[in-house]
Amino acid sequence: MILLLNRMKLQVLQENLISAVSIATRFTSSKAQLPVLANLLLAADRNRLTISATNLEIAITIPVGAKVDTPGKITVPARVFQELIANLRKGTLQISSEKEIVEITQEVFKSKISAMNASDFPPIAQNRDSKNSFVFSKELLLDALSSVLFSTSFDETRPVLTGVLFAQAKEGLYLVSTDGFRLSKRSLGQNVEKEFAPLIVPRGVLGEIVRIPSDSSDVSLEYDKKEKQVVFGLGGTRVSSRLIEGDYPDFEKIIPKKQISLASVNKDDFIKAVKLAAVFARDAANVVSLKVKKNSLAVYSESQKSGVQENSIDSRVEGESVDISFNFHFLEDFLNSIKGESVVMEFNGSESAGVFKDPQDESFFHLIMPVRV
Repeated sequence: MILLLNRMKLQVLQENLISAVSIATRFTSSKAQLPVLANLLLAADRNRLTISATNLEIAITIPVGAKVDTPGKITVPARVFQELIANLRKGTLQISSEKEIVEITQEVFKSKISAMNASDFPPIAQNRDSKNSFVFSKELLLDALSSVLFSTSFDETRPVLTGVLFAQAKEGLYLVSTDGFRLSKRSLGQNVEKEFAPLIVPRGVLGEIVRIPSDSSDVSLEYDKKEKQVVFGLGGTRVSSRLIEGDYPDFEKIIPKKQISLASVNKDDFIKAVKLAAVFARDAANVVSLKVKKNSLAVYSESQKSGVQENSIDSRVEGESVDISFNFHFLEDFLNSIKGESVVMEFNGSESAGVFKDPQDESFFHLIMPVRV
């Protein structure tokens, strides 16, 4: 069926449309040099309306069931379109376009929106290379992303650190993220029959994958190393992104090969102790000190401006006593990412990276570099 540019006519339910439009609008851009990036592409064909958006880095395509009388394409300003649809009643909407005007009607309501030519909209990646196509359990992938996304960097001068490494080892696929001060590694526990080339996927698109609702139990991943593109599929929704080019750091080198001290504590007790220490640490470069003793762990902080505090919590300790300092934000991020009731910490002195684990989740490994005080 041929889709006519700038001309279409369809009926769609408001409640279905607003859900898709609200998601797609997050992918638009207000770059002045390309005004069409602030628009949504509406493409009506057969029994569905497809809504697309892109900021040239990431893009999304969402299908919505519709009764299509005249197939066609048009682009509409995302913010205006979203606000109008959001404030209409649930039920059937009539949407039509002629030239570069989109008309929306519902009962006594009628609106005409100035639109833009669909031919100006950038093409969106639709990779269909079955050789580089993989399927993951949605629950497993989203859970893994929640364990690694917080460790990515926001420093654009080191692009590879602003993404998550997807790679393959003998034990299966795994994800890694680091900002140079901490590192998260999460095994997916999923072997694949085909070879999986290492990919560095931008933090932004993975954050959107976590947010997008889908009834599907699976997430598909397709990549094209030559075109430097990756496409995720969640049910009928497809999200595409550029891959980050470059070599990911050899993170295995910074993982301590031994430890002289091991401490196991209750997670809730540790969280409370870190929060108490943060009261003074905020005035002291966010630094808190952990003092591993015989049967306890003391969390200490000091501020020349505000004062000093030390809070001891019960701990099962093996090995030597250690005093080591960390940025309390990094400790909080790790503690908020795990689901178990306890935390295991391994140390190899005050100047070596600390290893943090959830004993109920052997697939997750976290490392934090110490602060020298």
